[in-house]
Amino acid sequence: MEFTPVLRSEGLKLLTLRSLRGNLLALFAVTVVFSALAASSDTSAPDFDPLFTALSGVLPGQMAAMAFGTVAVSSEYHGNGIRTSLAAVPRRGRWLAAKLLVVAAPVLAVGMLAALAALLVARSVLGPAASTLTVEEQIRGVVGCGVYFTLMALLAAGLTVVFRSGVATLSVLIPFILIVSFVVGDVVGGVVGYLPDRAGQVVIHQTSVGAPGPWTGLAVTALWAAAALVAGAWRLRRRDA
Repeated sequence: MEFTPVLRSEGLKLLTLRSLRGNLLALFAVTVVFSALAASSDTSAPDFDPLFTALSGVLPGQMAAMAFGTVAVSSEYHGNGIRTSLAAVPRRGRWLAAKLLVVAAPVLAVGMLAALAALLVARSVLGPAASTLTVEEQIRGVVGCGVYFTLMALLAAGLTVVFRSGVATLSVLIPFILIVSFVVGDVVGGVVGYLPDRAGQVVIHQTSVGAPGPWTGLAVTALWAAAALVAGAWRLRRRDA
């Protein structure tokens, strides 16, 4: 089967899953709402970062992005649906590529839209406190936020192919981000800045002292996602459906 029909088929699957539409809605809503709430907090702190404050909804938003990537893949393993999919598309790499594309495209689009809405709402709340933001920084924040959401969704999708379970994937990813990155990371420092979430989120900071640059940070997150996808592709090829 050619790639275009496979892509169309995977897109139709995505549209039929109500939970996936809910994930995208949640991604948009929590990103905007939490950014607005953060913008209404105290802005007099010495380390106040107007760009990060305006886009701080990315922290809960990434959970929705990861859930989207996880559910999009794990749904194939419910009722052995993966067998039907691979019977229709024997070339497993082609099927996986189509699946990942239909995961990445909507997350990127909704992620950038959510980031733009969050920025506009937060700027109106911040008022003069956001006056130091340049146009270039705001564009970088919005685009980078969308790319970051997409990479986290692909990271989750790759791990789901490895584990063949959405529960297992989220049981690893969520504690990793909430505990290892934020709790242990604040103690250890250094190398923790190159964890997938810490590195990728540099792009939504106005300054990045002592951390990889904005686009370098996203490249680090992309390497994490690529590693998960390579592992998933290897597992898919080596194991029976």
